[in-house]
Amino acid sequence: MRPFTPSQTVIGGCLLAFGASFLNTGFLLSTGTSVSHLTGDIARIGSGLSTLGNADGFHMVNVATATFGFILGAIISGFLLHHPTLEMSKPYGRILSALGISLVAAHYSYLNFPILSIAIASAVCGAQNALASRYRGLVLRTTHLTGLFTDLGINLGMKLRGHMVEAWKLSIPLFITLSFLLGAIASSTFVLADKDNWMLVAGIGYLIGGIAWSVYKRTRRVEQDGAGTYGEHEASNAHK
Repeated sequence: MRPFTPSQTVIGGCLLAFGASFLNTGFLLSTGTSVSHLTGDIARIGSGLSTLGNADGFHMVNVATATFGFILGAIISGFLLHHPTLEMSKPYGRILSALGISLVAAHYSYLNFPILSIAIASAVCGAQNALASRYRGLVLRTTHLTGLFTDLGINLGMKLRGHMVEAWKLSIPLFITLSFLLGAIASSTFVLADKDNWMLVAGIGYLIGGIAWSVYKRTRRVEQDGAGTYGEHEASNAHK
């Protein structure tokens, strides 16, 4: 099966970034805890340890849960995919569908067990971020933007210096950043409008995305197998 094209990588990365931002923004507005990029939260805890109060202690538990959940999700992706390079043969569709089902469960557990929802959502983000971390030398991150901004700056600086830099290496960070922003706007609209089903919407979105990718992948495989069989048949006839 052929490798991913840059256009497929851009579209997939944008959809995943939109989903991660939608999820993360919902938790930031609802609980004050990030589930996709934890650097700021951990820094806040570190800076406030000397005056730790009850509210800070509660936040510390949330951030610790999100951190361990994120790491666990990345471990699960590493175990299932075996390699961080983006490859068409990997079961991305099934993993995304499983993440969607997990978010549906997190939605129904949020009212009574919000800490469990934080753990599940952070694990989803960790698993998503580890789905593919490399593509043709470019580091892919769809749950936070710092690495993408770094790659954008490096490649843009090289291009200004006169080096040959492929256009997709500049477009991927830009489009993913835009998708991340749109995801935050969409999630804010849901939460601030007192819509309690924002996490359910995210879960259904992941589930549909996983199913759609599995169907697309199977269709492509059938088409390629058919083309290969036809080519072998023509070659056989040519030698007769």
